Amino acid sequence: MKTSPELLLRVQMHERQQNLQAIAAQLKTELIGIDDVIDRVTGAVRAWYVMPQLITRPVIVCLWGLTGTGKTQLTRRLAQLLGFYDRFVEVQMDGFSQNGDSYGASTISGTLESAGLVEGAPGILVLDEFQRYRTVSSRGDDSKVERYQDVWALLSDGKLPPALSELHSIERKLADALYDAERAEEDDPQERHKKQKMRYKIDAWDAQALKRSLKLDAPLLEIMQWSNDYIHQLLVQFRSSQQSWETDYSRLLVFVCGNLDEMYTETASRVEDCDTDADIFHRLTSRLSLIDVKRALAERFKPEQIARLGNQHVIYPSFSRSAYEQLIAMTVHNYVQGIEANCGLRFVIGHDVLAQIYQNAVFPTQGTRPLFSSVHTILSSALVDAALWALEQGAQAGQQLQVQMAAGAAHLQIRCDLQDGPRQQCFAVPLDLNKVKLRTSVDFRALLAVHEAGHGLVYALLFGRTPQELKINIATFEGGYNSFTELQATSQRNMLDMVCVGLAGRAAERHVFGQEACTTGAEQDILQATADAARYLRHLGFGARLSRTDVSQEPGDNTNTEVAPSNDGIEALLQAQMLRAQDLLVQHNGLLVAMTGLLLREGLISPTAMAQLCAEHGQVVQASAAQAPDAAEQKWVLEPYAGMLAAHSHNSL
Repeated sequence: MKTSPELLLRVQMHERQQNLQAIAAQLKTELIGIDDVIDRVTGAVRAWYVMPQLITRPVIVCLWGLTGTGKTQLTRRLAQLLGFYDRFVEVQMDGFSQNGDSYGASTISGTLESAGLVEGAPGILVLDEFQRYRTVSSRGDDSKVERYQDVWALLSDGKLPPALSELHSIERKLADALYDAERAEEDDPQERHKKQKMRYKIDAWDAQALKRSLKLDAPLLEIMQWSNDYIHQLLVQFRSSQQSWETDYSRLLVFVCGNLDEMYTETASRVEDCDTDADIFHRLTSRLSLIDVKRALAERFKPEQIARLGNQHVIYPSFSRSAYEQLIAMTVHNYVQGIEANCGLRFVIGHDVLAQIYQNAVFPTQGTRPLFSSVHTILSSALVDAALWALEQGAQAGQQLQVQMAAGAAHLQIRCDLQDGPRQQCFAVPLDLNKVKLRTSVDFRALLAVHEAGHGLVYALLFGRTPQELKINIATFEGGYNSFTELQATSQRNMLDMVCVGLAGRAAERHVFGQEACTTGAEQDILQATADAARYLRHLGFGARLSRTDVSQEPGDNTNTEVAPSNDGIEALLQAQMLRAQDLLVQHNGLLVAMTGLLLREGLISPTAMAQLCAEHGQVVQASAAQAPDAAEQKWVLEPYAGMLAAHSHNSL
């Protein structure tokens, strides 16, 4: 019994669908922290893979993310699992291609041909580091781009025109050859005979251009032996024929990958930040949308070029804390397995060691690369020395060695249980960030603890929730910091509250140490509070004056420039909020002292610990979540506007 083509097609589609689901599951085991991205990507390529007969133009999937988040790694591994690695081309859009040779490297068509991608057949093309291929300068002018100019035609419909300039060059050379042939009688007979006996009439460069442009099947060496008359005849036929001149790559799957720093304005530049919790950055970058992508692309590309990239934009958030912890556990496991394979000893790494690696290896905006480097730096020397020590003590193959942090977090403590009893030894580990974060001066730590506790306490009292982070042991800069939940809508009351919070560090110093002992550490706080107070009165109309008051460098923007009358109002507002902060700290002095003590002991106060501490002192506050469980936490509206509208509507009846 014959199977119908329709049934065969359905079976093939079902098998490919199942295979794609299995590939997605496999990718999630190998690439940590990007499950949502993997689902988006496999969903975007489903039609191209399951029903390729429907594809009439390239499927374009854009992957945007911070460095080290796995964009290129995902495309390479996906191509392998799909069985397309022999039809996979990766182009570095800064001009350095992984595939192909120097010939044609300045064009996409030449790169695809050099890589052996078959015209009209499915394949995968990765355009990596695409943000560097900018056509608009940072000043907004057109940027001159000479390489890969045919990429926009490819992204449009997958059809690439022939390189007519190369054909014109070949025609000119043929004309020169024919011109010289007419004058061959004037040549020396010996020289003329020598020319006639030459086997190759054109060079390899021209032969390759001819083969590509005319879509010839003949071998390169054969084309090089064709006569000038025959080549001229082919060119005439090509120009007069009705055949398609275009090269058809319309069935490609194209990945456009890059870093758009303009989109990650709150995170991309903070390369040195190893203190902010990874979940904070994860929350910020998880809110990015298609609109943010388009806005960032507009800084680098022309509108018609942005349109050709389509709307399939997959945004990588920065890794969450749990993703980094999984990566550390997996990397350490692989490292320990490698040691076991070489010497037979099995190191069992304690959770305290993994926690110290996180504290000393994670730069949240830098992705995985610093982490992998740090794991090697921290563990390599210590574990090799520990393995040699254990073998000298009589440890046998298969022996387990327990690895914990020694007191002081500067050494690994290795325990080996042998037949004659347990042995243990300590080995130094380079945990450099621990040294930077540790404030050794008791006076400086006391100052930081009081200052940051003042900010955190007043914030909790006024907003009813804890800061997302409150730390004094940090490496990024000399000081401490609080991190607060962002407001989506800021009321007049909210603005005054934030000015009060901003001045609370200075207020706490004054309350605990006295006016004359206050430090310069509040300079940035006062600067920000002053800017907020000026905006409150001059820009937002929350004071006695409604008009926007400002002085601009653009003459057309200067409508009300009477800024002087509002200066006294700004100062009065700041003085009132400073007194308000002081009153709150005096009223809740016991809680301030408790927070300061906890900061001195631990170097930080987690949201949960602070909520508990507040509860012990009779204050109910909500523990802020760095990684929000729902959209309500991601952008917070404090005022109950829906309830206020309902009450207003009810009263209006």
